[in-house]
Amino acid sequence: MMKRKFKTGRLMLIVPLLCQAVNVFSQAPKQYLSQPLIKSIYTADPSVHVFNGKIYIYPSHDINAGIPENDNGDHFAMRDYHILSMNSIDGPVTDHGVALDIKDIPWAGRQLWAPDCAYNNGTYFLYFPVKDKKDVFHIGVATSKSPVGPFKAEPQPIKGSFSIDPAVFTDTDGQSYMYFGGIWGGQLQRWAGGKYNPNGSKTDLQKDNQPALNCKVVKLKANMKEFDGPVQDVIILDAAGKPLLGKDHNRRFFEGSWMHKYNGKYYFTYSTGDTHLLAYAIGDRPYGPFHYKGIFLKPVQGWTTHHSIVEFKGKWYLFYHDTQLSGKTHLRNVKVTPLYHQPDGSIAMIDPFKPTTTVKK
Repeated sequence: MMKRKFKTGRLMLIVPLLCQAVNVFSQAPKQYLSQPLIKSIYTADPSVHVFNGKIYIYPSHDINAGIPENDNGDHFAMRDYHILSMNSIDGPVTDHGVALDIKDIPWAGRQLWAPDCAYNNGTYFLYFPVKDKKDVFHIGVATSKSPVGPFKAEPQPIKGSFSIDPAVFTDTDGQSYMYFGGIWGGQLQRWAGGKYNPNGSKTDLQKDNQPALNCKVVKLKANMKEFDGPVQDVIILDAAGKPLLGKDHNRRFFEGSWMHKYNGKYYFTYSTGDTHLLAYAIGDRPYGPFHYKGIFLKPVQGWTTHHSIVEFKGKWYLFYHDTQLSGKTHLRNVKVTPLYHQPDGSIAMIDPFKPTTTVKK
């Protein structure tokens, strides 16, 4: 059999082409675990509740405000809230339009960030963080007789409130608690001394070997508009019973807290922020302390991770967001996927991507 010889020049042309072909196949696009629930607007930070047998989603409403991206989060310049609803997990999503606009909040300056909602005695309470006219985050409350609004804001923020990401949990005895706070752009570190420091750190305490900043928790009064007692720290302990340290960015609290109760245990879940994980810790009471157990959502596409966990018709679900629609960190889209509690009480790991199973030939 006659052997063909390749000239050196031809070989030099073929090798790059072969490498390029291999690279194309090795970089096959990832397949998303879930698809956006709504595509007509950008939504993020979903706080989800079941009211009267129906799912209601209280998200941030992302817009492109044309503000350059920075670590303070100035590019997250949201101005109103749209409330979404679903009759079933796989069913259509209804956008109920603007439920609250920043222009209708008397004390507000800018940046309507992640909200939450609670119900009590015939009234729905929408809790929201927004910077005041001095550019300091506080938490306000607005009320409505409908879960979709429109909501009317109180003339002043909740007394004693600060920072961001309110999440209201109502226990089985009817008592409601608010969890709140976020470092970096959420300004929690600037309240470390008990009073707002406008010249404080832009990130965290900057004390890596000391206990990390904690999320905050406070009991709500029956009127759901006031704090009942002092604001307390949500302490997260490691396996040795010691508080997580500031340098432990894979485990320490950053923002986006949530609380749910399962089999009599309290599950405090939160975002680690700059390491892009959702983590959880378990305790025996709403105030904690909580023992760190692990992560349950790997990094999504996009910088931020914010979520809620809800039970609906006997099954549990994780609502979260990513940037599938826009590819831009400040223009996000809400998603949902099943969440599973294991027999030992742990939460099964969720990967927001799944490998493509089909191969193009």
